[in-house]
Amino acid sequence: MSDNIYTQISNFVTGLFKEPGHEYLIFHDLSHTQQVVEHSQEIAAHYALTPDEMLTLYAAAWFHDVGHLYADIEVHEEKSVEIMRSFMQQCGYEDNFIDGVAKCIMATRMPHDPHSMLEEIMCDADTYHFGTNDFKSTNKAIHKEYELRNNHSLLEHWEQNTLNLLQSHRFFTSYCQTLLTKGKLKNIQRAKKKLHDSEEDDAQEHDHGKKDKHKKKHDEHEDEQQELSGKNKLITRGIQTMLRLTSENHLELSNMADGKANILISVNSIIISVILSVLLRKLESEQYLTIPTIIFLLFSVITVVIAILATRPKITEGRFSRQDIIDKKTNLLFFGNFHKSSLEEYQWGMKEMMMDKDYLYGSLVKDIHHLGVVLGRKYKLIRMAYNVFMIGIIISVLAFGIAVAMHNPQETTIITSPTTAPL
Repeated sequence: MSDNIYTQISNFVTGLFKEPGHEYLIFHDLSHTQQVVEHSQEIAAHYALTPDEMLTLYAAAWFHDVGHLYADIEVHEEKSVEIMRSFMQQCGYEDNFIDGVAKCIMATRMPHDPHSMLEEIMCDADTYHFGTNDFKSTNKAIHKEYELRNNHSLLEHWEQNTLNLLQSHRFFTSYCQTLLTKGKLKNIQRAKKKLHDSEEDDAQEHDHGKKDKHKKKHDEHEDEQQELSGKNKLITRGIQTMLRLTSENHLELSNMADGKANILISVNSIIISVILSVLLRKLESEQYLTIPTIIFLLFSVITVVIAILATRPKITEGRFSRQDIIDKKTNLLFFGNFHKSSLEEYQWGMKEMMMDKDYLYGSLVKDIHHLGVVLGRKYKLIRMAYNVFMIGIIISVLAFGIAVAMHNPQETTIITSPTTAPL
């Protein structure tokens, strides 16, 4: 399918929501629709869907709540399907495709009863917020919207209905079950507590004002806790980013050091090969080059040795004990500490480390420190190798120059006549 239809759908629905006169839609607005579209694409990415199925899901996500603009809450799905059919028919799509979109839209009617993978994804995308920290704010927005729409029947026993909704709801896709179930259970606990507080308020009408104040403080405290949780998550992300970037920088510096050492080894290996294969042959006839050649060869060998020492790996024992893990002494992020251990021991150790946040971050810090120590040794030796190479080049060139300058070749005997020529 071309991108054109995707753009047409989003532009059409966006235009409907931006029409004046729909200010009462506090929750079922354009922002909610866009979130459902994003969540549907997020969930769909974990399953093998065809392009036609992706377009079906995309269209259903955009159109599923447009019925709120023109119809009552109880029949908004039917109105959404009606608007979608009219648009799709104008775009020239076949009835089979349009029926598939309609089924996905109707699947969002409570209680959910999906009959296909697309319908399951659509249901989970529409109730994605049930398993997130946003549920409290979205629930308040829905309550406010129902007030503005004069839907008093839905507002009665609000806390109890909210709890019933969460308890009866289920995520259908394995992706959302894994990702959001834990968050939904937390929201259920909050709903139970809120219902309990509400029942206490009703039972003690004489202390109603005091209870309201307590409830307000409780809500404010909960808001503060959520805000603090958000800040903690932000800090955690910052720490993770810092550790990741630091490790990447250290590894890049290590690769650079290995590259520099490789250059020295390659260049000096060529020099040594030339000296051994060419210059040594000429020393018999040109003995004055012996000392410069030995100096050049010696400095090249020393440079190669130092460069090899800089890149030579160091392997540790490679074993750890369970007591080391319990005492948090072993860093399992470094292969040298576990390469001789069994898979079962390593899996157990990693699980223990992943369950302990301090141990995990501590291991990352130790790993970075270890990389830093290795880098320090590498760069120290490489600097030494470059200094030796530089000094060796200078001394060798000077030695060759002095040797050539001080050399006095014997005078050549000139043959003037056959009688003076030696036998």
